Amino acid sequence: MESITIQEKLDRIESLLLGRKQVLTLEEACNYTGISRSYLYKLTSAGIVPHSKPNGKLIFFDINRLNEWLLQNNRKSKAEIKDEALDYVLKKG
Repeated sequence: MESITIQEKLDRIESLLLGRKQVLTLEEACNYTGISRSYLYKLTSAGIVPHSKPNGKLIFFDINRLNEWLLQNNRKSKAEIKDEALDYVLKKG
């Protein structure tokens, strides 16, 4: 049971270290995003996710561009929508 706890801690440490890197390999990007390797390959081949292939073979990801891509379809919470509607009504009225 204790070895599972140690493994979980190691996984958390690894994910924290990935967050400090600027350039990720395909495997690191999979771990960082939670996207499977095959799906990330599909996204890169379709040109959907920003990536780099400096030597034409290996795939690398800039972590800032990857974060922007991950957060590109931001959805507002109901509270944010309600606040914006209230502000709109108060400004119009």
